[in-house]
Amino acid sequence: MTPESTLDTSAAPSVAAEDATSNAKDLSRWLFLVIGVASALFGLLPWLITGLRLPLQNLWAVETLPDDMPLALLPFSQYHLTIIAALIVIGSATAGLVARALRDRTPRGGLALLVLGVGVVHLVAVTQTAMVVAGGLRDDPMSELYLTGVTAVAVTAVALGLGVLGLIARAPRAGAVIGFTVAALLSSGWLHALLSPQGPAFAGEPPWLFGAVRWVAPVLIGAAIAWAGVNTIGRIIAAVASLAMLWIAPALITGATSAIGSRVLARHLDEMLHYGIGVFRMALLEPSLVVPPLAVAVVVAAGGLVLRALRRDRVRRAQT
Repeated sequence: MTPESTLDTSAAPSVAAEDATSNAKDLSRWLFLVIGVASALFGLLPWLITGLRLPLQNLWAVETLPDDMPLALLPFSQYHLTIIAALIVIGSATAGLVARALRDRTPRGGLALLVLGVGVVHLVAVTQTAMVVAGGLRDDPMSELYLTGVTAVAVTAVALGLGVLGLIARAPRAGAVIGFTVAALLSSGWLHALLSPQGPAFAGEPPWLFGAVRWVAPVLIGAAIAWAGVNTIGRIIAAVASLAMLWIAPALITGATSAIGSRVLARHLDEMLHYGIGVFRMALLEPSLVVPPLAVAVVVAAGGLVLRALRRDRVRRAQT
């Protein structure tokens, strides 16, 4: 027996033991499929608790009462575009957060199964809703344009959600901050829908809770910046980009929803675009709308960074 073979034989049990220990720490890959499905359903929760009745449609072929509208897995409507995006992206972000927390115990193929679970639920929801709406709309070009537009928004939200999932689950901290920011910007709409399934006019008690939701996004974004830190160029860029998104995205959403939700402008796309741009500019430059959220995000981020520095200093002192 050669020395090399003796060495290989003695090393084999050690390697096998390490593999066994690693496998023992890993969770079942099929658990990640369940996590993906559960996360997607969690994202849909604000809509699920409403009873799934499709919102009334302006282009519906037959006059129908609200309680007689068909069941749909998403609230397709030009008035609910932000909510559609929130229902989808929040579920994806939840899956990404769980995946990042479990990344040291994720087996080979586990993340792919998680993404599969999220994607299947969302694609089923979009497909089922599009088929239900298509079956009830009038047969005319305006109805086709409407259905195509709303479906495109939903499909784009699915793609955006998967991107957010990937950033949160696997990207370095700078990339994860961007994923957290996108989800945070949609969290307010998601929480409003959860707290008041019938709409803002039916918000329950206490009223301050419904109003406080507007501060959730800046707090989450500030916390994400503090978690990542600003000690590298990439993280500094991510922090600045997140604050810029907090400034621009709400104004963009306000402009788009104001224009698309106008029945008067529905048949005049050029006027709709002009109106939306005007609302966007106004919201973008209105100090009372822009400054408070940015200030909250900066304060939370600064406070978190200070706490991180104090903690590192305390650890260093304990080691010396």
